[in-house]
Amino acid sequence: MLKKLAVIGFGSTMIGVGVNGFILPFHLINGGMFGISILFNYIWHFSIGLTFVLLNIPVYLLAYKSDINYFTYGLIGAFFSGFMIEILVPLKNVFHLPIISSVIIGGTIVGIGVGTMLRNQISPGGMDLLALLFAKWTKVNVGIIAYAIDTVIIMSSLLLLREPRLLYSLLIVSIVGLLATAFTSVGHYEK
Repeated sequence: MLKKLAVIGFGSTMIGVGVNGFILPFHLINGGMFGISILFNYIWHFSIGLTFVLLNIPVYLLAYKSDINYFTYGLIGAFFSGFMIEILVPLKNVFHLPIISSVIIGGTIVGIGVGTMLRNQISPGGMDLLALLFAKWTKVNVGIIAYAIDTVIIMSSLLLLREPRLLYSLLIVSIVGLLATAFTSVGHYEK
């Protein structure tokens, strides 16, 4: 239990730093429920952390019926990830890097956070929890499933916002997806 909480704390902090310090300053999108929450923030100025937690409710109801451990640790992971995104908002004005450097660093930091959590069968949010459940049911690597979902979210954001800069978001989800896949690859990830 203590190890899981430490993993949640580390992973959530990395996600909060990556999103606020490197992704949001350039008005980009991350994948998963984070990406949808960021999109809602850009369109309607909703709170990213609160929107993130609310969007997760249906997924967690499914997880509750499917796997109580995924539900419990996923709920804690989502709460802490949402909290860290909100508390680390001041980082939006700290780093002043070119967009490509920010995308690579932000994607790497978020990918390490997400990958560490997924490796320990903890979800930092709804889409990753769905990916964990699908991986359990289908035996497909959780990182590959998460990457496919994230790509759909980014492409939908491109259509809604019509902002060419969002193409950089594909690089973010690619980095996060590669790291999540590497962290959860066969031999390292216990189902």
